[in-house]
Amino acid sequence: MTETNVKETLTFFVISDSAGETASKLAQATMAQYPMINFEIFRRTFITTKDALIKALVDAKSHNAMILHTIINQELVQVADDFCEASGLFHFDVLTPPVLEVQRRTGIEPTREPGALHHLNKNYFKRIKAMEFAVKYDDGKDPRGFLEADVVLLGVSRTSKTPLSLFLANKNLKVANLPIVPQAHIPKQLWEIDPKKIVGLTNDPKILNNIRKERMISYGLNPDTAYSQIDKIISELEFATELYNKLGCIVINVARLSIEETASMILNALNLEDHSYFITDDNED
Repeated sequence: MTETNVKETLTFFVISDSAGETASKLAQATMAQYPMINFEIFRRTFITTKDALIKALVDAKSHNAMILHTIINQELVQVADDFCEASGLFHFDVLTPPVLEVQRRTGIEPTREPGALHHLNKNYFKRIKAMEFAVKYDDGKDPRGFLEADVVLLGVSRTSKTPLSLFLANKNLKVANLPIVPQAHIPKQLWEIDPKKIVGLTNDPKILNNIRKERMISYGLNPDTAYSQIDKIISELEFATELYNKLGCIVINVARLSIEETASMILNALNLEDHSYFITDDNED
C-alpha cells in the first residue's frame, strides 16, 4: 500500500432531493478506507429547485468537493451534471443508473418522486411497532415476548444486545433479548421457541474486560470490581456457551464486529430478509 502525506482536507458534498442518507453512507464508506486522511462532509438536502441546486453546487465548487448526489428529477440531474463537467468537479449520480436500468428492463416509467423511500406507509408503521417491541422486551423484561419475536438475542452483559435489538428493529424485525447471568433463572419460554430464532452473543474475555472497565469509569466508579474481573468474565462466558450448546442456537462472537456487521451475520445465519424497505405480506395488519 502506497502512503502519502495529505495535508489538505478532502471534502464530500452530499446533495439530495430528500434526506440524503443513501449518498451519505456511500461517502462514509469511502472515507472509512482512508483513516489517515482528514475528511469533511457537507449535506445539502431537500433540494427541489434549480436555484437551490445551483447554490449548493457553487458552494461545493468553492471547496473543490467531490459530489455525490441522489436527485430523481431529470432536469435537475442534468443541471448538476452540466455544472460539474464545466467546473471539473468529480460527481457521482447514485440514483439515476439503477433507476434507468429498471426502466430499461421493465418498460415502466419511474415515479420521479423525491423522498419516495421515506413515505409514512405501512412499512414505516411496521418499523415503529418493531422498535416498540424491542423496547418492551429489552433485557428480559417480559419473557412472553420470546414467543412473539422474530429473533431472540442472548448474551452476557456488554455484548451489544440492546443496540442490536434496536438496529434489527429498524429493519422491521421483532427482537427480544435476555441477559445471561450464571445461576440466574432461565425463563421456560426460551425452551419453547425454535432454536433457529435464537442467537447467542459472545465476546473475548480481554475485550469484554476492557469494555466493562470503561463502563465503570464512565459512571465515575472504580473500574476494578467483580463486574470487570477477568475470572468472573470467563466464568460468565463459559456458562453462556454451555447454554447456547444446550439450546442448539447460532453463536456469534461480537468482539471485533460492528453493530452493522453483527446484524448482517444474524440476518444471514437465520435466513431472514432485510425488511427495511418492503413488506411482502399484504394481508398483515
